[in-house]
Amino acid sequence: MTIILRRASLLLACLAGPLAAQDLPLQEAAEETVSLTEAGVSYALPSGPWTADSGLPALRVDGTLSLRAWRIDDSAATPADLMGPIRESLEGSGYEILLDCAAARCGGFDFRFATRVAPAPGMYVDLTDYRFLSARKGDRAVSVLTSRSAAAGFVQSIQISENETPSGGIVTTRAGTSAPDVATGDLIARLEAQGHVPLEDVTFASGDTALGQDRIASLDTLARYLADTPDRRVLLVGHTDAEGSLAGNRDLSLARARSVAAYLREAGAPADQVAAEGVGYLAPRASNLSPEGRALNRRVEAVLLARE
Repeated sequence: MTIILRRASLLLACLAGPLAAQDLPLQEAAEETVSLTEAGVSYALPSGPWTADSGLPALRVDGTLSLRAWRIDDSAATPADLMGPIRESLEGSGYEILLDCAAARCGGFDFRFATRVAPAPGMYVDLTDYRFLSARKGDRAVSVLTSRSAAAGFVQSIQISENETPSGGIVTTRAGTSAPDVATGDLIARLEAQGHVPLEDVTFASGDTALGQDRIASLDTLARYLADTPDRRVLLVGHTDAEGSLAGNRDLSLARARSVAAYLREAGAPADQVAAEGVGYLAPRASNLSPEGRALNRRVEAVLLARE
């Protein structure tokens, strides 16, 4: 067994253990970058790949959630190298594997943004080179995501159990509650803490790609942040309401994201720190059955990424 695989096996000894806080037995091999615990939450455990027809199939698991992530400075470790012994250990511990896939077979970009991932720089995901695994054993569920940058491997684990309570970590608010309204001064704090943030003052009429205002406070703030922070970049993700076809809405959402990207560049954000994508109506945050819900769904979100 290589050093890489021994390290991953040690890591899994922690992943497969109880949710109680414990020391990670590989401090010299990996740096823990994220550790949090959430009580009384629901987690959508991916159980199949993302598809354009049905989105991301998932099983709802309620309970206490523990999310942890690590950076492993070892240039030889591929996502498959990191995932292999983790799967073996889970199966040996009696877990049923629900999903084990590589980037394209998982659903690529769409899968990554349909499931929970810790924000950069704590967790880095190469959209073309990652692996994902989900598993269940009784009332316990586990998901593991592995990827890498040019310099390091990254591992994220999410564990959730219906019957256990947290004994350590950071207790956060219940998942699914509405995010509070924040001034643009708090925009960057939210972006850094959560990894993504909707740009609430960026608005679009139905079917339109033009920005509704001459000056937009959130975008001016974001442009200054990017200019002052060269090791960060943002992916602008466009979203639409459910009027029209999926293909048409994907094109529309991408055009909206590109409009925002153009504004940021004109406001001083370096061009290589800004990218755009569109997901159409696949990730609504409100019902599309009312005019108010459709207006909420027509949005652009900023996703924070590390610049590698």
